Amino acid sequence: MKKVLVTGGTGLVGKALEAVIKEQQPSDEEWFFAGSKDADLTNLAATQALFDKVQPTHVIHLAAMVGGLFHNMNNNLDFLRNNLLINDHVLQTAHEKGCTKVVSCLSTCIFPDKTSYPIDETMVHNGPPHESNYGYSYAKRLIDIQNHAYHDKHGHLYTSVIPCNIFGPHDNYKPEVSHVIPGMIHRMHKLRTEQPEIPESDKIFTVYGSGKPLRQFIYSLDLAKLMIWVLRHYNSVEPIVLSVDESAEVTIYDVAEAIAKAFNFKGKLVCDTSKADGQYKKTASNAKLRSLLPDFQFTDFKEAIDASVSWYTSNYDLARN
Repeated sequence: MKKVLVTGGTGLVGKALEAVIKEQQPSDEEWFFAGSKDADLTNLAATQALFDKVQPTHVIHLAAMVGGLFHNMNNNLDFLRNNLLINDHVLQTAHEKGCTKVVSCLSTCIFPDKTSYPIDETMVHNGPPHESNYGYSYAKRLIDIQNHAYHDKHGHLYTSVIPCNIFGPHDNYKPEVSHVIPGMIHRMHKLRTEQPEIPESDKIFTVYGSGKPLRQFIYSLDLAKLMIWVLRHYNSVEPIVLSVDESAEVTIYDVAEAIAKAFNFKGKLVCDTSKADGQYKKTASNAKLRSLLPDFQFTDFKEAIDASVSWYTSNYDLARN
């Protein structure tokens, strides 16, 4: 019987994993979803106590200090220190407790700022990351280094996945830390519900930046299915990019339009070019994934946005606002 510990198990990806496992009901696996209330993973003793309690054979490591562009820009030291602590405690404790496999979650934002596109798994360490989030990026890159070091010294199968931008139900919508899609969903809901005396057709939704940057977005439930496949079937220490196809790339303005449509918003969209854009593009190649899983079907972007908006409006009081 596999016992799978999911760190960061109450967040966006953890909740998606929980939903997929509930649907699959595997008879040979027990899953435990640990949140920050279960253990402070920046504390080694607390991390060890969690592992003692769950006694996992496998770990999906999602826990991290995360945030959007503006939160990262102002807190690089905190992102570096806290993520270094979390990652070291989880991987070393997994080693000490004899875990068979660890799958850690990285991000496409850790890739070099100056690079050729599309980016792939071989390019993670080819140059400095974007200056806006170097603390987070270097801490995440070191997971790949640690995975190789644990393999070289102990023969462990600790690996990592590199998803593109993730969105879906149970996201973090707090304005100061949210990523682009939950941030827009939160602001659109607020715009529509506040000042009801103003006709909606007169309201203006502000898109931060030029609206031109390109991004690939993966629906959290699709990512969960792929991460479960990695846990069960991907047996390499080398990281693997889990991303939608390059042809599925959309502009930030496209995202705003899809969210406006999902809300049935009657007002106007206006770009505020005084706000920072971040990187113009981060196109990732999923050629490695496609070579192993050629037939995987990703959820249509607009359908996934509709589902995400529907979840948010139905669960507004429970959401992380």
